[in-house]
Amino acid sequence: MELHIFDWFSIIGTIAFAISGAIVAMEEEYDILGVLVLGLVTAFGGGVIRNVLIGVPVTTLWSQGMLITLAVISIVIAFMLPYEYIKHWKRTEALFDAVGLAAFAIQGALYATQMNHPVIAAVVAAFLTGTGGGMIRDLLAGRKPLVLRDEIYAVWAMLAGLAVGIGFTDRTAELIALFIGVIVFRMLSVYYKWKLPRRSLRRPTGQTGITEAGAADWRVQKG
Repeated sequence: MELHIFDWFSIIGTIAFAISGAIVAMEEEYDILGVLVLGLVTAFGGGVIRNVLIGVPVTTLWSQGMLITLAVISIVIAFMLPYEYIKHWKRTEALFDAVGLAAFAIQGALYATQMNHPVIAAVVAAFLTGTGGGMIRDLLAGRKPLVLRDEIYAVWAMLAGLAVGIGFTDRTAELIALFIGVIVFRMLSVYYKWKLPRRSLRRPTGQTGITEAGAADWRVQKG
């Protein structure tokens, strides 16, 4: 069976995100059921949310038997890997996460354009498909979602969606170049710690007129 480039993006993204979810679950000391759930949610959660928003029947998930099987196999393999191999994965976690982000962002944008949706829909579809599963994964694991931190993460998914939406990637070679580009820029943002602007509303302790040491003394005296 010949696979279209669209199918390859689905396979790559599914495997990368399924393993990512499984590793996070094991870090939080979940049992095998929790590892399976978190891995599957990471792999398919973004796609389900995207389908709801762009009008694809959610039940199409059950027609993706091959992808679900690949995800389950990937999760089981990750669960059975020796600790040393998992440590090696942790050193390359950002790379696999970037691969999943790029693959799913492009896949989501292709979905939207094939349904003749406008450019903004391609951008939103790329954003949700590339980051939705990871957000659900982090929330279920009790973590602050990576995409909502000050790292540049979702921006690359949105730019990939924009490129697909405006027809910049009509040929297979251009899609592959976009895929590689998203991975490269994501890894550069990790290496150089590129960040988006952030504003905190927490007032520094020194501006309250009471230092931490003073507050501690006051509590002792009051007790």
